[in-house]
Amino acid sequence: MSTYFHLRAVPPAALRNSVTWLERLFGDDWDIVRRRVDRRREEVLDKRYLDQELLYAADTPQGTGDRPQAQVVLGGRPVFHPDPCKPPFLMLTAGRARGVARFLTTSDFDALWGFARDDLLPRYGGVTAEPDTRDRFAAAHRDLTEFYARTAECGDAVVKWLPA
Repeated sequence: MSTYFHLRAVPPAALRNSVTWLERLFGDDWDIVRRRVDRRREEVLDKRYLDQELLYAADTPQGTGDRPQAQVVLGGRPVFHPDPCKPPFLMLTAGRARGVARFLTTSDFDALWGFARDDLLPRYGGVTAEPDTRDRFAAAHRDLTEFYARTAECGDAVVKWLPA
């Protein structure tokens, strides 16, 4: 199974609730994927994507109720694959993507890190490895923020998948 988690911006009118269409959406070769990542139309998280989600697990200080932080990495409406061994696709509407973008652009990474650091550091070498670990998570946070900000700016939805 792949250790990468893909997030892709899609115009809402182009979305299809079809597993075949969704698989084709993610069927491009890595050169095409890299070009879309460069244009902020796609984001690819490495095997730490589940750990990245820990940064966004805290309640927002504003207590907004819809919890856009819960949608950043793994959130979305599932579209189940007919093969039960394959993970579902996840879809965020354009409105939800805008909410995530708002959350990310207004969040304080230091506060997010402070919430998650005690859970993350033991997995990455402990306190002595904190500067490097923090930098890697901060870079992924910046990439996600840019991806969602660009997606919201274009009015797009987001489709996510962990391809097998």
